[in-house]
Amino acid sequence: MHFARDDFNSELLVRAWSPGELRVGDRHYRRNLVLTADRVIEDWAPQCFEELDAACIDALAELEPEVVLIGTGETLRFPAPACTGGLLSRGIGVEVMDTGAACRTFNILLSEGRRVVAGLLLK
Repeated sequence: MHFARDDFNSELLVRAWSPGELRVGDRHYRRNLVLTADRVIEDWAPQCFEELDAACIDALAELEPEVVLIGTGETLRFPAPACTGGLLSRGIGVEVMDTGAACRTFNILLSEGRRVVAGLLLK
């Protein structure tokens, strides 16, 4: 699936996603990662949805986002409420969705100049 707005240009736009692979700008990634408005953080700690825990998600707060997107792979799965509670208690919005939707939403929020962070599971 390819997607990107034509009227906004950033090297950090998600250009394509398929299970197990993500293209950000011209680079291809095959490991879970974190995207921000200004960088890609490779090898995000959880290797699969079952390893997604509060520590992995709370660590994203250090990036000072206003909203965090959690991409759970091919399908939408919700982590336990305690996993996102730390961000919510800090006033940081959290949205959980499948990774394709998280990528599209990241691109939109990035183009709007929002402080968005996306933690993306690729499988």
